[in-house]
Amino acid sequence: MKVFKNAWFGRFARKEEISAAALWDAVERAENDQIDADLGGGVIKQRIARSGESKSKGYRSIILFRKGKLSFFVYGFSKSELGNIREDEEAQFKKMAKYVLSLTDAQLSELVANGQFEEIVKNA
Repeated sequence: MKVFKNAWFGRFARKEEISAAALWDAVERAENDQIDADLGGGVIKQRIARSGESKSKGYRSIILFRKGKLSFFVYGFSKSELGNIREDEEAQFKKMAKYVLSLTDAQLSELVANGQFEEIVKNA
C-alpha cells in the first residue's frame, strides 16, 4: 500500500498539525473494512481524530482509495466548519479518483517529482 497527499491536503494537514501516523491510521482502518463513508467510485470519507480528542470531534478526510494498492488524501475539513461536501464536489472527487487510481507507476512518479503529490511515509 502506498499513501499520498496532494499539495492542498499537505497544507491542511500542516496547519491542523495532523500527523502521518493519524493519516496512516485512517488508511489502515479502511484496509480493514472500517470505512466511515463509501461514496462510491473509489472515494471514501474517513474521520481523523484531533490530537487528544475523539474522531467524532475531529476532521473528515476525502480519500481516493484502492484497497491494497493506493490511497490519496485530497481534501480535509473540520466537522465544526463543514457538515459535509456538496454533491458537485463529490462528483468531481469521483472523476479525480477514476483518473488518479489508474495512473501508472511512471505517471505517479512524475506527479510526485512535480510536487502535485507527496508520499506519506509510515512512522515518519
